[in-house]
Amino acid sequence: MNSPIIKTVNLVKRYQIGDVVTKAVNGISLEIYKGEFVAIDGMSGSGKSTLLHLLSLLDRPTSGQVLINGDDTAHYSRSLRVQMRLATFGYVFQDYALIPELTALENVMLPYFMETGCYGDCLNTGKGILERVGLGKKFDNLPSQLSGGEQQRVSIARALVNKPEVFFADEPTANLDSDTSNNIMNIIKELHMQGITVLMVTHEPEYAHRAERIITMSDGEIVA
Repeated sequence: MNSPIIKTVNLVKRYQIGDVVTKAVNGISLEIYKGEFVAIDGMSGSGKSTLLHLLSLLDRPTSGQVLINGDDTAHYSRSLRVQMRLATFGYVFQDYALIPELTALENVMLPYFMETGCYGDCLNTGKGILERVGLGKKFDNLPSQLSGGEQQRVSIARALVNKPEVFFADEPTANLDSDTSNNIMNIIKELHMQGITVLMVTHEPEYAHRAERIITMSDGEIVA
């Protein structure tokens, strides 16, 4: 079997407020392989999003290891973590996380421009990605001028602009109606069929079951 693209060893994330210590992630060891579509489900507060943030290097663990392609990320500097996120990962969040002052096209171009610094290439690539998700006529719209589903598609386009190896989606359908949610899930499924590794957090069983593998969490631990 191939080596995992992401591996964790006894991963722990604690938060402390006063004398109260909460283990959001409690000793998780898992492996994610290239080309998989993995859903992480569980009730609200089970640690799903915290785990996703640790796997995607958006947060650092209290203890334990996160290995990317066999490399322990504990020694990564802040700049190296940013470089890894730009070059290897794509992110979609439930609140879209778009910059309100930038147009749809500018939001999509931003991570590519941060990595390459080549405006012309970024412009053409950004337009192509937006057309791919059905927003070819929305280049100049601000996020406030887009529906929730359109904003989520912009965030998907932004996640794809750097051709990521791994696509992370944190509750991508949480704020959307059922028809729009199905459209978003169809886009994500299509990405997986094209060979991208997908890790998706959801609390909705009907969407979790579209994945190849489901990891169920409760109280910071994997229970199934």
